[in-house]
Amino acid sequence: MATATPSRPETTARPHHGKARTAFAVLAAISFSHLLNDTIQSLIPAIYPILKSSFALSFAQVGLMTLALMLTASLLQPVVGLYTDRRPTPYSLVIGMGFSLAGLLLLSVAASFAMLLVAAGLVGIGSSVFHPESSRVARMASGGRHGLAQSLFQVGGNVGSSFGPLLAAFLVVPRGQSSIAWCSLLALLAMVILWRVGGWYGTRRSVTIATSSGHSSHDTPVSRRRVGWSLAILAALIFSKFFYLASLTTYYTFYLISKFHVSVRTAQIDLFVFLAAVAAGTILGGPIGDRFGRKHVIWGSILGVLPFTLLLPHASLFWTSILTVPIGLVLASAFSVIVVYAQELVPGRVGLISGVFFGFAFGMGGLGAAALGQLADVVGIESVYRLCAYLPAIGLLAAFLPELDHAADR
Repeated sequence: MATATPSRPETTARPHHGKARTAFAVLAAISFSHLLNDTIQSLIPAIYPILKSSFALSFAQVGLMTLALMLTASLLQPVVGLYTDRRPTPYSLVIGMGFSLAGLLLLSVAASFAMLLVAAGLVGIGSSVFHPESSRVARMASGGRHGLAQSLFQVGGNVGSSFGPLLAAFLVVPRGQSSIAWCSLLALLAMVILWRVGGWYGTRRSVTIATSSGHSSHDTPVSRRRVGWSLAILAALIFSKFFYLASLTTYYTFYLISKFHVSVRTAQIDLFVFLAAVAAGTILGGPIGDRFGRKHVIWGSILGVLPFTLLLPHASLFWTSILTVPIGLVLASAFSVIVVYAQELVPGRVGLISGVFFGFAFGMGGLGAAALGQLADVVGIESVYRLCAYLPAIGLLAAFLPELDHAADR
């Protein structure tokens, strides 16, 4: 019956009737903007050694900078998403990037630790505005291929995160703190692109308003209680995914150096291989979810990586490098599918859901890095990998997620 079918954006149904197409130009623009945003965000941790030396910072003060960046980047995202669900704001992406621009300029001239904290917080605010609203734009431009759109959007961020350290190594380290101002050109470029995206968003505003308001509890595909349990399961899966990813993205080089006594350069190359697999997995997850069903991809991408993580702590150097490829490929395929699944679980709240899940993922990544670092100091880095190997077992909870996919979506 009609009342049993969840409300969906107009773009969900249209591709099956030839009335809408995936706006790949818009997806490319928002993905490239994501690359620029995450390049800026990842630049800050990359220049910690310079700031620590220039300002005689303690490790605790460096940690406070990360806290300022991550708190504003994660906690504000649900607030921004909730606001823009109620009042769609086409040019908010430009405003958000303006905060990042101000943060970079302040960082280049900061003369005190307090100014460094403010600068990091401004960059975090810019990121908190960018992610929920750009995720909405990706869904609007999807033409119903929501998983593909989220994957294309998110892979830009993955690539950008790897560019921050390169920018620090080749620009900031040789030229000093003041050269950070040149990085503001990235923010300016993003603002120009996002202004054009905002114009496209404005022409679709009537569709956005229709899909972002006026929904009540009977619009949800399952009962409200089931929705709550499902969101809790998704949160547990994100905890599992990002805690384990934190163990590799933050400590993999230390693990290789400690266990196999490889050079720093060799360890960095192996880390690059893993990050490349993560990027590939991000691209593949969404389209596979569109084709075969999102619950199946969520189940397979979290639990399916368990055999590889269990083998990793006992593998030789050669097999360690091999095993991290399927780990990155399979585990990274989950997040874009989880976000789209949650958006369909709570229709009409694209901004809020995107903000909650991106913010929670950011928070889990930062918390995971800090907690695992403390644990490594106590039990050793090799023991950390033996313990983390069991985290993907949390993927068993995916069995309790309801089926939301319809034949018309595939």
